[in-house]
Amino acid sequence: MNGWLGPEEWDAVRLSLRVAGWAVAASIGPGVFVAYVLARWRFPGRQVLNVVVHLPLVLPPVATGYLLLLTFGVQAPLGGLLSQFGIVFAFRWTGAALAAAVMAFPFLVRSIRLSIEAVDPKLEQAASTLGASKPWVFLTVTLPMILPGILAGAVMAFAKAMGEFGATITFVANIPGETRTVPSAIHTFLQIPGGEGAVFKLIFIAVLIATFALVLSEYLARKIARKVGQK
Repeated sequence: MNGWLGPEEWDAVRLSLRVAGWAVAASIGPGVFVAYVLARWRFPGRQVLNVVVHLPLVLPPVATGYLLLLTFGVQAPLGGLLSQFGIVFAFRWTGAALAAAVMAFPFLVRSIRLSIEAVDPKLEQAASTLGASKPWVFLTVTLPMILPGILAGAVMAFAKAMGEFGATITFVANIPGETRTVPSAIHTFLQIPGGEGAVFKLIFIAVLIATFALVLSEYLARKIARKVGQK
């Protein structure tokens, strides 16, 4: 791989894997919680939460990136406060991970939510009647049954994070070695005469990763369907 890809191309692939990995890792916990809230809880602001979670799917990615810049930029109130503690997102790879996480979050939540809704609530109620607390019921009954859905959602979120461009380039720009992911690198090489070779190689890598993610996600989805069918 090192011999086939040039230094700039390899840096873009490595950074994309890093960004997508951290984006998914940071999203798993909140994703499970939000999915459970949407699937099991009933409260007045439930639909508002549902809209907010899925808003990145319908907003232009550039708009999402701009909103992130207004929120986490060093001149923004929250971004300025975080920067005092050494936490900076704007124009850093951490910001690319944040943007990727925001864009991938709806895919993660939707997959987990569908898995939770497929779990018969009577199983959870039965565990509760035996004296188990709600957290223990979730850990011992719900979580094992929704694990394939979590894995499927994580895979799809990873693939989405790998391909994120609009929000990322708006929030963290296109800095070589720092924020230039595979999509940003493809965009850059398209502007350079003779850059078609690098573009082809990066697209090939992106297709390989996306195909693997889709195949793995489909396999896990079938596993969920079999489990539900056995109930």
